[in-house]
Amino acid sequence: MATSDQEPAPEGASGAIERLRAATAVDPHQLDFPPVRNGVDYLLSVVEHLTEPVEHRDRKYAVLHLQAAAEVLLKARLKREHWSLVFDDPGQATREKLNTADFKSCTFIEAAQRLRNIAGVDITQQEEAALKKLSRDRNALQHYGLTHQALAVETRAVRVLDFLVHFLDDVLLPGLQLEEIATIASDLERIREGLSGIHTYVTQRMQRLQPELAGHEERTVACYSCGQLAMIADGERNRCLFCGTDEASMYLITEYLYQSIGDPEVRVRACPQCHKELLVDGIRLASEPDPVSFCFGCAAKIPDTVPDVPGEPR
Repeated sequence: MATSDQEPAPEGASGAIERLRAATAVDPHQLDFPPVRNGVDYLLSVVEHLTEPVEHRDRKYAVLHLQAAAEVLLKARLKREHWSLVFDDPGQATREKLNTADFKSCTFIEAAQRLRNIAGVDITQQEEAALKKLSRDRNALQHYGLTHQALAVETRAVRVLDFLVHFLDDVLLPGLQLEEIATIASDLERIREGLSGIHTYVTQRMQRLQPELAGHEERTVACYSCGQLAMIADGERNRCLFCGTDEASMYLITEYLYQSIGDPEVRVRACPQCHKELLVDGIRLASEPDPVSFCFGCAAKIPDTVPDVPGEPR
């Protein structure tokens, strides 16, 4: 039997977290959303909106809140590097403007570029491209009204959501105090569970499409819109079985170029077989492990051994 002068039993990790949660409980009458907690709250909203069943209104708010989360979380890490970096023009930054929030901040795309170039944070070209697509979707929804394949918008959003969860785990959380981590621990758990469910949905949908895709692997490319290996090329039109995007070849290559700005592997040139400027380098093909040169006029991979047609690539 334990006596009163004995040492208390060591507190387990879960007990410590619960104690910290109680100690850092937020006053329900006070609006208290510091940057990381604010960003995590936006991410939780995104997951809730993308959890089945998903309506068009859910996709709209998922995109809007995801852009807000990206902006908050990227700038939180940028501010940790130096507070002036969140200003649109760091050379005009002052403490007074920062303290009163009376300044124009950089965009979240600029924040990502500054994190990579100044802070040395590993943000890939593909991740930056996903952020740019999110920015375009958000601007279209917010200001002009977006008309697009619903599943394409949703899949693009999931790609950024995935990036931000990894960004939290790898970049932001290691620099937080344990007390702040405790205030977001339960939300992070719900976000990870929700993200796992969303990925399961995408996987199951792709599995259901396999009978339709079977036999077309040599002309099934990654859709520029949703990123899934589900777009079957036929030489004139190209339809994605996952998101429903349907595009003529001459317009499709423009989209691939636009979506791949900054990626030197992606370029368009004249095809040495059909002589149409519909040959795109750097295309993901279902039948190949690495990117290939694919002609959307021939609807076929063009081997490197075929000589080029004279002319400047775009």
